[in-house]
Amino acid sequence: MFKGVYTALVTPFRNGKLDEEAYVSLVNRQVENGVDGVVPVGSTGESSTLSPEEHLQVVQKAVETVAGRVKVVAGTGANSTIEAIHLTQSAEKLGADASLLVAPYYNKPSQAGLFEHFSQIAQSVKIPIILYSIPGRCGIEIGVETVARLAQAHPNLVGIKEAGGHSDRVSQIRHAVTRADFTILSGDDPLTLPFMSVGACGVISVASNVIPAEICALVRAFAEGKTAEALAIHEKFYPLFKNLFVETNPVPVKAAMAMMGLCSDEVRLPLYRLSDKNRALVRETLESLNLLTAANG
Repeated sequence: MFKGVYTALVTPFRNGKLDEEAYVSLVNRQVENGVDGVVPVGSTGESSTLSPEEHLQVVQKAVETVAGRVKVVAGTGANSTIEAIHLTQSAEKLGADASLLVAPYYNKPSQAGLFEHFSQIAQSVKIPIILYSIPGRCGIEIGVETVARLAQAHPNLVGIKEAGGHSDRVSQIRHAVTRADFTILSGDDPLTLPFMSVGACGVISVASNVIPAEICALVRAFAEGKTAEALAIHEKFYPLFKNLFVETNPVPVKAAMAMMGLCSDEVRLPLYRLSDKNRALVRETLESLNLLTAANG
């Protein structure tokens, strides 16, 4: 069962190439701070600007670095079913524990098309699959009925990352999907606590790139019934949750990590460096939480 904290890892670049040394350090930092898993080459990992070879290079490096200590959930979605099958099969061969499959973007298939897309991928591999619904990026959502049909048809389809911005979707999915082993993970850091209050089991987090231990503490506190403790963590870090999305992800989180000395803030076009105004806002947020002192001390 996939529950807890999974970090949607950034992909660090240096001079246009994958910075493997920084990447290994980032992965180890996540493991050492108690996450349940890492998610290479999702949206935060700039998967849409990586070549297929780079994509699999990042997955392989994550698997090698983790070395079985936590789960590796490889982002293998694409707007081409053939490409998504190739990436998912390749990730399985490289040793990934599961696949995260975003809804096809740009081409806006029907719900029938989505069902067939995810079905063909699920049938092509044995590893668990987690769906990823993020209509703000894809232009479509994976409908609740489609999620339920897929969960019923494919035992290896084990959960969904829900990033539609509405906690009611969590309740709808829980009501529609009858399998006890099907999990819902928040896809939005500001909504992790609200989502868990209605049945989500954790988060695939952007903020945990910056504060992995604190996100783990929030999720575990709520899971253990310590709701006041979870709420206190949520309220303390809520400004960070919001300001890491002041521009398109992962531009702000990479800027924050650069300020903390964790990796370069380099992104690939068409993404572009954080504006000076928002860079000041992110720095102010980190300083208010003593994160720069902690990182540099």
